[in-house]
Amino acid sequence: MTDAAMPAEPSSDIDREDFEFDSHGTTCRAWFYAAQHEGRMDGRGVPCIVMAHGLGGTRDAGLAPYAAAFAEAGFAVLLFDYRYFGASDGQPRQLLKVSAQQADWRAAIKAARAVDGVDAERIALWGTSFSGGHVVAAAAADSRIAAVVSQGPMLDGLASVLEVLKQNGLWHVAKLTFAALRDQLADLAGAAPYRIPLVGRPGELAAMNTPDAREGYLAIAPDGFDNRMTARMVATLALYRPGRKLGKIHCPVLVQICDDDSVAPAAASEAMVEHGDDNIIERHYHLGHFDIYRGAGFRRANADQLDFYKRALARRLDV
Repeated sequence: MTDAAMPAEPSSDIDREDFEFDSHGTTCRAWFYAAQHEGRMDGRGVPCIVMAHGLGGTRDAGLAPYAAAFAEAGFAVLLFDYRYFGASDGQPRQLLKVSAQQADWRAAIKAARAVDGVDAERIALWGTSFSGGHVVAAAAADSRIAAVVSQGPMLDGLASVLEVLKQNGLWHVAKLTFAALRDQLADLAGAAPYRIPLVGRPGELAAMNTPDAREGYLAIAPDGFDNRMTARMVATLALYRPGRKLGKIHCPVLVQICDDDSVAPAAASEAMVEHGDDNIIERHYHLGHFDIYRGAGFRRANADQLDFYKRALARRLDV
């Protein structure tokens, strides 16, 4: 698709409302975007796209343009922050725990289904980077999910750990592992968590320190963004391989792979897609991991997402 054929940037004045839902006793906060015009409903309400960010990201870190574009196209959108992050409650702050985030996805989906005017059978998911894996796991566990977009996804934690080893060496991985163990011991002792930066410069101790990581992440981050996460997750990242669940998903899935991705290796995502079936659509972009959030990268990816959702969610009406 040429730049001229791609949709214009979404309007900045799309209406959105503050929204809250409970996730296992913790209040998660979200923005709810009403569909700006109603497409084919057949009395069944509008489709709703549930969204959340990747590693340590919050709803105000570059995701509003996606949500606004979806709302302009006739979809409702629920864009939420995980517990412990952003506007959501939960202590300790910046605690990155896979099981908690997966539970928040389930709670957000349940909340979206209960919104008046939303078609509970046309709930779609949108995830990026780390949440690109979460949406695969969520859809594999919930057969009612109607469609999934997994953008620049981290589908294989083991591959990501090996990429860190390749780029930084064994000593760097050892320091990350020590930080994770220090944080786990602090948790066992009831002490304050040990946190590391989410993004840093090459050579710095951070969850992501590729040459494009700091500049790319902070370019979409809001003022006052907390560039930290608890270190404990690093110790178990290699065990988190949600891409293996692609074969358990029966709704349409769009996997958008950034060919120059230094954070979530493209080859690993391609290998995981092989676990899927004919319902998996694979698209490639000559972009780095953070290029897909802005400019032409955003416009190309979002145009493909809009086309995919329109087709997938319209088909769902005939089920």
